[in-house]
Amino acid sequence: MAERTMEELFRAPTEGYGEAIVLPEINADHFEIKTNLLQLVQAKPFHGYERENPHAHINSFKRITSTLRFRDVPNDVIKLMMFPYSLEGNVRLWYEKEPPNSILTWEDLVTKFVNQFFPHLKTTHLKNEISRFTQKFEETFSEAWERFKEMLRACPQLAVLSLV
Repeated sequence: MAERTMEELFRAPTEGYGEAIVLPEINADHFEIKTNLLQLVQAKPFHGYERENPHAHINSFKRITSTLRFRDVPNDVIKLMMFPYSLEGNVRLWYEKEPPNSILTWEDLVTKFVNQFFPHLKTTHLKNEISRFTQKFEETFSEAWERFKEMLRACPQLAVLSLV
């Protein structure tokens, strides 16, 4: 092992700062995401609070980014570029701790995000709630139906029936 000088030992590391998201090559001329678009994404960040639903955040984020069109730039690339800007607090820390180059596609990102912030235990709980669903005593059928659909929307992977 080669001896290192004190200067080399005290020098800040230059490796290990890679992003988790791997962005594909963009072959577009004059492509840039404007500040106002980033501000739009940052206006409603995901913090990971108990009352927040990561599925709803993904849907909202997709609505915003679906309005963006750039010639020769796939929408999934735009989503990958902008998603980290939609995160705050502990969720931002979670993203920053993801291993470099570990997210290759939009599907990878959504899977990791949802698995982290909508754990299987929560899915199981909602599944049980849905399977035991009953109309409340003084609730109209319409109110019960809306409440049932809201339960399905809370956990899209359980909404295999096209009831919503």
